[in-house]
Amino acid sequence: MKKILLFIFCVFALSANAKETTFNKELFDKAQSDGKVVIVSSWIKYCTSCASQMKVLDKAKNDFKNIEYFKFDVRNKEIADLFNIQYQTTLLIFKNNKEVYRSIGETSREAIYKAIKSSI
Repeated sequence: MKKILLFIFCVFALSANAKETTFNKELFDKAQSDGKVVIVSSWIKYCTSCASQMKVLDKAKNDFKNIEYFKFDVRNKEIADLFNIQYQTTLLIFKNNKEVYRSIGETSREAIYKAIKSSI
């Protein structure tokens, strides 16, 4: 019974990770014109891999200078269509107004940081 309760707690703790849409087209365009590396990730409610990825990306925005991080609910068709995103936990990195990295389901801190470092 303790294991079940612990599992339920972990699922809710991960899914409660600041899931809000922060993407704004004007801010996205400004960050790119300012020469920043721009990261965009998609999420959906109750997705634990999304929460894990966002936790890594929230830390990364503090660990790396000159990056801008946006996230959005994948059910927002306007944003999803803009980036041709069909799945939650999709991660995009842009540099010099070009997409330089795309992954689906990546939650590993090492892999995400490696992708960011290669884009800077």
